[in-house]
Amino acid sequence: MKIVRLINSHSITLILSIISITVFAEGAKVTPLMQKTLNALTNKEVIMIDVEYAPGMSSNKHRHDADVFVYVVKGSIIMQVAGDNPVTLLPGDTFYESPEDIHLVSKNASETEPANFIVFSIRNKSMPVVIPVP
Repeated sequence: MKIVRLINSHSITLILSIISITVFAEGAKVTPLMQKTLNALTNKEVIMIDVEYAPGMSSNKHRHDADVFVYVVKGSIIMQVAGDNPVTLLPGDTFYESPEDIHLVSKNASETEPANFIVFSIRNKSMPVVIPVP
């Protein structure tokens, strides 16, 4: 697997966004993998992050204002967006959130084992990665 080192000004934005994810989902280990401006799409970028949820960990209700694609690497996670039923995802399973979706549930399904997933997101450069929803 090729790892891209982030050393430009966008890296600072991504790192600050990752910190906000980690604080928002306390107990999550978030590792930035890539950030890339999409030259063919005005003001759009892709970010990829690796997320590890500790056993039993979950995030608060939130949204992303982005097209978000999730790929489960290890363990099992429960995901739910408003209007849909919760789904339990296993390694190899995928999940999608639209920019309008409210993410109601993002939880490690296990109380004893960590869960790991990759997030690929297409978003406006100026938007935070995670937007809390009351």
